Amino acid sequence: MKDHRSLVRQAVVLLDKFQPEQGSFQAFVDNASKSLQDLEESEQNFVLEIISGCVEHRKLLDVVVDTFYHRTGKGFLQADRNQFMVICFLATFLLEDLGLRCFSKIVKCLDAAKMHKFLSFFFNVNNLSTWIRGEWSQIYDAPYVEKSWIAPLLRWQPAVEGIITQLASKAAGGIQPKKGSQKITEPREFALTKPKPRPLPKPEPIPQQERHRPVPGSIYQLPTERDVLEKVKQKNRQQANKVMLDANTQQFHCANPEKSQRTKKVLSRIQEERDAQLQFNSLFSSGIPSSHKTDSPPIRLNTTAILREGALYNRQVEEETRRMVALLSGGGEPSSFLRWQNEVLQQDLQEELAQLERRRLEGLISHEEAALARVRVMERNQQRALLKKEETAELMHRYAEKRLQEEQEMRELVEQVVEGHKNAKEAKAKLWAYKQRIVEEVSEQSRHLLRQALERAQADLARRLELICQIRAMESVPVIRHKFVDDTETAGHALLGEMSLAELRERLALLREAQSRQQEEKRERLQVAKQHRRQWLQGQLDFISQQRAALGEEAKRKHATSPGRSRSLLQIDNSSLTPANDAQCPGNLSSRYSVLVILVSNKFYCCSLTPNFTTTL
Repeated sequence: MKDHRSLVRQAVVLLDKFQPEQGSFQAFVDNASKSLQDLEESEQNFVLEIISGCVEHRKLLDVVVDTFYHRTGKGFLQADRNQFMVICFLATFLLEDLGLRCFSKIVKCLDAAKMHKFLSFFFNVNNLSTWIRGEWSQIYDAPYVEKSWIAPLLRWQPAVEGIITQLASKAAGGIQPKKGSQKITEPREFALTKPKPRPLPKPEPIPQQERHRPVPGSIYQLPTERDVLEKVKQKNRQQANKVMLDANTQQFHCANPEKSQRTKKVLSRIQEERDAQLQFNSLFSSGIPSSHKTDSPPIRLNTTAILREGALYNRQVEEETRRMVALLSGGGEPSSFLRWQNEVLQQDLQEELAQLERRRLEGLISHEEAALARVRVMERNQQRALLKKEETAELMHRYAEKRLQEEQEMRELVEQVVEGHKNAKEAKAKLWAYKQRIVEEVSEQSRHLLRQALERAQADLARRLELICQIRAMESVPVIRHKFVDDTETAGHALLGEMSLAELRERLALLREAQSRQQEEKRERLQVAKQHRRQWLQGQLDFISQQRAALGEEAKRKHATSPGRSRSLLQIDNSSLTPANDAQCPGNLSSRYSVLVILVSNKFYCCSLTPNFTTTL
């Protein structure tokens, strides 16, 4: 067979020329067979098998080569891609047929550095067992991949490891070891005269441990500097107290704050003169105010003032009406009212006394509860203190045992150190065995941790591969970019209130119209309410002006009448007055008109605002 290097290069060149989108693979194979007519039939078959295998299993080979370029082969050119695919195809599908020797020749004919990198990556046990198996299992069945490809590659991995080592030495510029049947030169010892054995050296004297120096007694004594500083502080404090006492007892005579007797007399005389000029008990009167103020400007009342003053006059009218009804019904005798008032006062007094008694009892109960709570708190604190003492005693007992154990360990350690000084060799042997045991334990733990890390990495890689497969499956699903929406159709969720977009818009328009109508009606209602309120306020203003006029007239009469008589003038509405019968109130008071009630010399008079009607009740 021709040189494998040239055959592999021809296969790589033909793969570089192959373009799937320009023509069929069969036409390409026919053209390739025409260009390989100068080769033997076996060589042609070998090249065509490589080409067809690389094209047929391109997905499997792309998985390995793409990952190789992504991880390890970032420094290699893309022009060498088909070369790596050919080597991967030979190692995966034709290694059993070619054999290790032929495969080694083919690999060694190519660039050593590139082949070393690629084979080290491809024949890595971790890569073959994890992500390569997972990616190939997504393309073909997992049992078939495991049986046909992964298991043979793992079986050939130790043998290929020697080829990788040779490629590494060749790439580094070393000389490859040649395998041959040449006899190995065996060195022989020189026939020299044996020297006399040296005498054993004298044993070195074992150094004796020096006696330690006793602890000086000054360590357990307080330093004298503290006593000196304390004495200086006391001395300075005594001097400061003495200086302050002298300053307080010996004041300057020129700054004496005490005044003389003459100065005190002058000051008291000046104070008496000022007090005499003051007139606190004098009366001052500005005269009787005028009853008619014609020049006073009108006062404009706001809504709150109008309502407040109207409520005041209405309350006065109601009180006067109730008083008159009570007098009319009782025949002028206020005894029933007084009895009712006394009963109400007695009832209020009884309720107040009951409330005070209840509060006193509640105070006593709360005081008892507070005392019981204090007792419970004290008992709880005592229990906690006992528990704390028991815990403290237990801790002290444990601490004493621990100190005894530590002292025992220290004694044993001192004895061991003394024995170690005496038997240095035995101590070194024990120390070496102890360190060896620690190293073995650490190495075992490291191997266990590495094994766990490898298992976690494999599980993580498998999870990532599964996620990648899911992402690729989702990306492979075609996405509909344009979606046509019919406004008259529903979404098809089979809901009770489901409607189309056109119906929704129509309902929204109806709702907006209904909302606008409601707003107009509400606006009209508010305007009517405002009009009624303005009319009612105007009526209140008229009522207040009438009341003020009536009060002014009453004030004029008070000035005109004698001081022995008393009058009360009040304008009321007969609708609020409810007489006992019609005979007591002549003039048919059931109709609505305003009346005046006047109390003159303990007699009631009821008169209308018209000057022609006056009736005595």
